[in-house]
Amino acid sequence: WSRIHPDEVDLSKVAYETDVLIIGGGGAGTAAALLAQENGAKVTIATKLRHGDANTMMAEGGIQAASQPGKDSPYYHYLDTIGGGHFANVPELVYTLVTQAPDALSWLEKLGAMFDKNPDGSFKVFHLGGTCRRRAHVAADITGAEIMRTLRDEARNRKGIEILEFLPAVELILDEHGHCAGAILYDLETEE
Repeated sequence: WSRIHPDEVDLSKVAYETDVLIIGGGGAGTAAALLAQENGAKVTIATKLRHGDANTMMAEGGIQAASQPGKDSPYYHYLDTIGGGHFANVPELVYTLVTQAPDALSWLEKLGAMFDKNPDGSFKVFHLGGTCRRRAHVAADITGAEIMRTLRDEARNRKGIEILEFLPAVELILDEHGHCAGAILYDLETEE
C-alpha cells in the first residue's frame, strides 16, 4: 500500500534532477555512487538516516578475497562459498563475487581503507568459519566501519555526488513505459 495519496503529489514539481538516483547510503549504495560518478554520471544518494548509517558499519568479521597467490585462489573461494550456502547459491553470482573480490579489495585500499598488514606490508589474512584457506582481510574488529568511512569520505569529497540525508524514498515513479524514472522522497524534518 502506498504511503501517499496520488492526488496529493504534484509530479510537475521536481525538487532534484540527477542522472543516477541511488536509494540507500550504505556501503553498496555509496560504492555504486562512486562508480557511476567515475563513469561521468551526476549522482544523488537519498538515504533515510545519516549517510553511512547502515549494516556495513556493523560488519566485524572482515572481507573475503583470494589475494594470496599460491596459497589461495578464486577456485577455493568459490567452493567454500557454494558449500557455505548449502548449494542454494546462484553459481553465476558466486563466480562474480569470488573473481572480483581481489579487485574490490584493491579498490578499497586505493581509496584509503586501512586493512591490517604484516610487517612486510602484505595483508594479514585470517580463517573464518567454513573456509579452507585464510582469506579474511580485516581492519582490527571494525572492518565494516573502516570500509564505510572510506567510501563515505570519498563520496563526500567528489564533485558530482549529492547526498540527501533523512529523505527516505516512499514511492518509485514510473515513466510511460513502466520504467523507473525517479522517486518520491519524504523529508523527515519538514514532513513534506
